[in-house]
Amino acid sequence: MPKRTKDYDNVFKTLKMKHRRLFIAVINDAFGKHYSKEANVDVLSSEGYLSEGGTAAGDRKIEELISDFLLRIEGEVYLLECQSYDDDSMAIRISEYTFLAARQLAVWDIGRAIIPLPRFLVIYIKRTARTPKTTKVSFVFPDGQTVDYESDNVILADFTREEIIEKRLFVYIPFYIARYEKEIASGSSVGQAEQDLEYFMQEMLRLHEAGELSDYELLDLCGFVNTIITHIADGNKNEERLVQVMGGTIMETESERLLREGMEKGIKKGIEKGINQGQDRILTLNNILLSENRIEDLRHATEDADYRNQLFEKFGISESKAVYSQ
Repeated sequence: MPKRTKDYDNVFKTLKMKHRRLFIAVINDAFGKHYSKEANVDVLSSEGYLSEGGTAAGDRKIEELISDFLLRIEGEVYLLECQSYDDDSMAIRISEYTFLAARQLAVWDIGRAIIPLPRFLVIYIKRTARTPKTTKVSFVFPDGQTVDYESDNVILADFTREEIIEKRLFVYIPFYIARYEKEIASGSSVGQAEQDLEYFMQEMLRLHEAGELSDYELLDLCGFVNTIITHIADGNKNEERLVQVMGGTIMETESERLLREGMEKGIKKGIEKGINQGQDRILTLNNILLSENRIEDLRHATEDADYRNQLFEKFGISESKAVYSQ
């Protein structure tokens, strides 16, 4: 029976939710920027509606629009769209998405509105003979003036494995295997695909050791690669062979599993042996967040002391009140 697995779009969305920091390198490479890898990345709302009607109260929503990724780095806003194949509607969709994004940032006064359009980038996972090198929207005004709004597309098939590592484009690694889709899906020889995966695994381990990839980033990237492999192979003989290169099938996101297991062991150890008050507070907070399945908050609190202190205050966890639920 064919396996039900996440597709390319879901992997991209999970990446943006869990590892937004990795997209800084994508922006730097695509737009010639030089943001620090530690720059703050704000994810903005990417939802909006096209509507018809004369008044706000009477408007009828006719289409919900949700772009892939809208983010802000040091005051500059970027829209990222991830596509499996070329799409005839992409240019018009970009015009819709960017206008809705600009509407959030618009300023106005009597008789004038300033609508700042974000930079945009379309990332094509696969390439065909029709895949465009650029995406362009031409605004034509009644006086004949034309303004072109365009951006070069990123086509992942143009990147070598060495370029991806050299430029730290870790976001592209899960999708790299798509260039071998026909061979993997048909059960043909996948020797080159296996070599490329082994290269990525060795390089990611090296960069993890050097501190450029966190534990969670490394483990999740391996899991996302395997998600794409299982999506393509659909249970054929190539699946197990390729999945093993990245450490085996990942059913639960690897960082979530390790975090959950580590916290469970820590809580149990704290109950059985007792630990100091500072650790008591942390384990009490972890227990609360785990019980509410707030994995993202748990990871954030683990890495950010200020955020952890905010949660201590929010939940009323003082050193004297740190307890474990049993």
